[in-house]
Amino acid sequence: MVLMTQAPARTRTVRRRHDREIVALAVPAFGALVAEPLFVMADSAIVGHLGTAQLAGLGIASALLTTAVSVFVFLAYATTAAVSRRVGAGNLQAAIRQGMDGIWLALLLGAAVVAVFLPAAPSLVELFGASDTAAPYATTYLRISSLGIPAMLVVLASTGVLRGLQNTRTPLYVAVAGFIANAVLNVLLVYGAGLGIAGSAWGTVIAQCGMAAVYLWVVVRGARQHGASLRPDLVGIRASAQAGMPLLVRTLSLRAILMIATAVAARLGDADIAAHQIVLSLWSLLAFALDAIAIAGQAIIGRYLGADDAQGAREACRRMVEWGVAVGVVLGLLVVLSRPVFLPLFTGDSMVTDAALPALVIVAVAQPVCGVVFVLDGVLMGAGDGPYLAWAMLLTLAVFTPAALLVPTLGGGLTALWAAMTLMMAMRLVTLWLRTRSGRWIVTGATR
Repeated sequence: MVLMTQAPARTRTVRRRHDREIVALAVPAFGALVAEPLFVMADSAIVGHLGTAQLAGLGIASALLTTAVSVFVFLAYATTAAVSRRVGAGNLQAAIRQGMDGIWLALLLGAAVVAVFLPAAPSLVELFGASDTAAPYATTYLRISSLGIPAMLVVLASTGVLRGLQNTRTPLYVAVAGFIANAVLNVLLVYGAGLGIAGSAWGTVIAQCGMAAVYLWVVVRGARQHGASLRPDLVGIRASAQAGMPLLVRTLSLRAILMIATAVAARLGDADIAAHQIVLSLWSLLAFALDAIAIAGQAIIGRYLGADDAQGAREACRRMVEWGVAVGVVLGLLVVLSRPVFLPLFTGDSMVTDAALPALVIVAVAQPVCGVVFVLDGVLMGAGDGPYLAWAMLLTLAVFTPAALLVPTLGGGLTALWAAMTLMMAMRLVTLWLRTRSGRWIVTGATR
């Protein structure tokens, strides 16, 4: 009788501990994720008053820059998993040393991207179909802003270090401070100094470099406290690159899915592509909330596996899945309830609204599925199971592509396209769930 009483009590205690960890990591991570897109919003609001051509140029350059940076998001993911494992093993010196390898890799990759972007800026802008009036502004902004790419990649890698150290508050503070600095600098340089769109680019670069400097100061201070070397280690840098390659494949596959969806929506007509952009913007915002739980999963799972606590990793995974479902249900209800208010913020065109409404219902219904997908994705990232994630996403891309490309032929419009997007998430759910249930992701120790 006593044992039966103790078992539920232990379960409640374990759940409360996991809940505290998830909230402590996920809430600041969500704030940092939301703060980052505000950079582009602030630039758009300020540059928009210069003229339509300048704003169009900013839009093209921002799309190129965002794509370039997002491709290297593995710097954060892979570093989080590797650092958290060593934290779980109780070796903070090795954890920070691993993080430094990721930062050095970020600097090398950033320098390579700048070397490509500076001379190729006009060609890249032309490839995106910029008009004759917008192209000069896009080229100017792209060339200047590309100088900040190494700083942004350092920010990604450093964010991964701090998340691995179970610290998501510092990235939140840095992101908020960076957003404020960016907005102030943009106003001063665009209007005060009269530099126009070039001033916006320089303001963003300065803010990004400032963020990178703060991160480096935090990481270097930790390295000195724990006696970790700051020198580049070619073996460690190569290992970081190898760990990140599968996640790069995963990210590129996901970007391909989003690009295919947008291309198909464009073929459906102006009203459908406009509605698609509205629905996609909301879907992306919801993804930030779910990704915050995934980030918590990366840090927590890596720590448990590094501490040789396979049971703790399983229990944490189970609890985070419950969180994913619960948050997904709440987000889905919010989407349904906010539709009458949300759509008028973007359009007054009844054709666009009619196309968006059923697609939003599909997005709402799919949120619990998305919640589990994001959580399990984070769990497997935290476990360092990158190769499986890469193959699973390639398989998902292979299933989604024909389904999406058939939409213009078979009919159904934007509703059918977002049904294909939901099929894509369901496919991801199946592959991730099977892997999680197999237990093959549970590899304990300081390294995988």
